[in-house]
Amino acid sequence: MDKPARDLPTYILTIICPDRTGIVAAVSEFLAARRCNIVDVQQFSDPLSRQLFMRLAFTAAEGSPDRGALSDEFTHIGRRFDMHWELHDSGRRQRLLLMVSRLGHCLSDILFRYRAGILPIDIPAIVSNHRTYEEEARFYGIPFHYLPVTAATKAEQEAKLWEIVQSERIDLVVLARYMQVLSGEMCDRLKGRCINIHHSFLPSFKGAGPYRQAYERGVKVIGATAHYVTADLDEGPIIDQDVEAVDHTKGPETLAAIGRDIERKVLLRAVEAHIEHRIIVNGVRTIVFR
Repeated sequence: MDKPARDLPTYILTIICPDRTGIVAAVSEFLAARRCNIVDVQQFSDPLSRQLFMRLAFTAAEGSPDRGALSDEFTHIGRRFDMHWELHDSGRRQRLLLMVSRLGHCLSDILFRYRAGILPIDIPAIVSNHRTYEEEARFYGIPFHYLPVTAATKAEQEAKLWEIVQSERIDLVVLARYMQVLSGEMCDRLKGRCINIHHSFLPSFKGAGPYRQAYERGVKVIGATAHYVTADLDEGPIIDQDVEAVDHTKGPETLAAIGRDIERKVLLRAVEAHIEHRIIVNGVRTIVFR
């Protein structure tokens, strides 16, 4: 007797390749021949790059090849269509490293959802350049690493950070309002697996006091941007953005409160999209399947 669908392993296949006839048919036939059932598929043909982007979620029936065998057997399809592809086990919980400074709204939101089982992740470590959230980390039973950063200690502390990433087998680093700039070397090491939340609709109001800057300019919307971290400060591929309308009656403190709420929502959506393998990076842009 076949297992119920909820007990079957589910895999996610992401594909980038030159757009041409026959790709969807070839992938579908490959999976059907191995008793795999497609449960969700999304695709986008980019007219500018003439590339096809695809995400397929499928279940493997009892007796189907495992993930390793599927990967080996799919190789010839990948070569045939010049694909860059990845096959993920959706049942594997990704391991997140959270980094924070003095503002904890994004950190607390992720921790609450983690504890409540809303986010299917593991958080083996929290890193901060301040001790502000050491007690909160203890409450959640998560090891807290205090790595204060100065010009003199930056290289040493980044070496310790990299040791944590490696020893804890971190899949994704989340800068949950971590207010230190990572070095170019660290950005390169974490390419495609480090997400930052920026307190504006990029590239406006950089630097200190963004909401006072916004108030002084009389802005009519404020927002936040989640993006992958690159060596070009706040210029990495954008994953998610949001805005809220405001007016002249909102002072800097009110704008900051509204902004913090937008920041936590935007960062959460970006993290969810990443752990569900819904993001495909296309140069300086991203394709984000909803």
